Amino acid sequence: MLVLQGWIGQLNNLVWGWPMLVLILGAGLFLTLGLKLLPLRRLGYGLVMLWRGRSAGGSGQITPFNALMTALSATIGTGNIAGVATAIFLGGPGALFWMWCTALVGMATKYAEAVLAVKYREVDEAGEYVGGPMYYIKNGLSKKWWWLGSAFALFGAIAGFGIGNTVQSNSVAQVLHDTFGFDRLATALVMAVLVGAVILGGIKRIAQVAGKLVPLMALVYLLAGLIVVLLHLGEIPAALELIVSSAFTGHAASGGFAGAAVWAAIRFGVARGVFSNEAGLGSAPIAHAAAQTDDPVRQGVIAMLGTFIDTLCVCSVTGFAIILTGVWTSGTTGAALTSNAFGQAITGGNYIVSISLAIFAFTTILGWSVYGERCVIYLLGERFVLPFRLAWIAAIPLGALVELDFIWLLADTLNALMAIPNLIALILLSPVVFKLSREYFSSAHTHHITRKP
Repeated sequence: MLVLQGWIGQLNNLVWGWPMLVLILGAGLFLTLGLKLLPLRRLGYGLVMLWRGRSAGGSGQITPFNALMTALSATIGTGNIAGVATAIFLGGPGALFWMWCTALVGMATKYAEAVLAVKYREVDEAGEYVGGPMYYIKNGLSKKWWWLGSAFALFGAIAGFGIGNTVQSNSVAQVLHDTFGFDRLATALVMAVLVGAVILGGIKRIAQVAGKLVPLMALVYLLAGLIVVLLHLGEIPAALELIVSSAFTGHAASGGFAGAAVWAAIRFGVARGVFSNEAGLGSAPIAHAAAQTDDPVRQGVIAMLGTFIDTLCVCSVTGFAIILTGVWTSGTTGAALTSNAFGQAITGGNYIVSISLAIFAFTTILGWSVYGERCVIYLLGERFVLPFRLAWIAAIPLGALVELDFIWLLADTLNALMAIPNLIALILLSPVVFKLSREYFSSAHTHHITRKP
């Protein structure tokens, strides 16, 4: 195991080197500028479209609202609780600044992904709409690029077992054991049964569960986090100064914090930001491709809200709670660090974190089962759906018993390998995104939608 961990560690250092960070931030910045800051200018419009997207609006299996909730179910997970804490533990408070930067440009990336997913989606043998990076690579680019689609599907099918499954079950088993004394294996087996009951019903059942659970738990967690922040209101200016200064100067060792250079703040801020909001990863467009919509841009403005909600809202609350309470120097990491922050400020706050993490992780396992399944179908066909679902359920208890450090390392590495083919495709297909956006927002169709009661 140590030898394997060493190899993956070397690969991780390679794929998360400066070229990868330049590719993620560069692609997001390129799309943001090419869209003339559209995601920031049209944020309010996206919220209106999301509200109206609660009912069907065209061809597809799930409502536009439930498409976003399915995507959010996959993104709001351990990344928002344990991931933010790990980023601050390894990169210092400055890591939060780089998470924000990743999210701001990531909104354009997520928008472009969803636009292309709906534009180039297909109808499969079962009559359902399918899409995502592998399909917009196949249908939007020439044959010489098709290998990128297969590469994405291969990495996506494997990566799901890390980021979307074992990382989640491991974190839940750990936090419920630490908080309530629950047996790790028993927790994982219960999760496996519950996940199996949902995913065997396919994307429609997953979307229905996500549409109810995700908004409720996100709201509860955000309210608890805001209470922590409000209790330290006077310290917010100093916390902001610390976050910004650490982002550009690094931070010396203090208390149980080992210290971190600027490079660590950037690396872990961007890596954990991508892990959390998945902008550029290519996962969310797989869910958005199934939306009941006939307009790619309309789904795009809904999709970009996922990054805004995930990182600029949920992750920020976690980060501020950790920094304002001062627990970031305690030497603790992961979900335990976030739990300590909430527990120190609110009576029973650690229980809120534990329950939130358990439910977030549960919905993440559901959302990522959709992504992995679509990748497997693209590579091997419909007949492999049931074997994939059974393997997915079986991986949950296995993940709960493996060392967390190794799982995070593996998930980080596979994330990068997924992102590379997707980001290349987004850059190559960016003229299509720009053209569709110009046409949509300059047409009478937009005004008609805006006036619609």
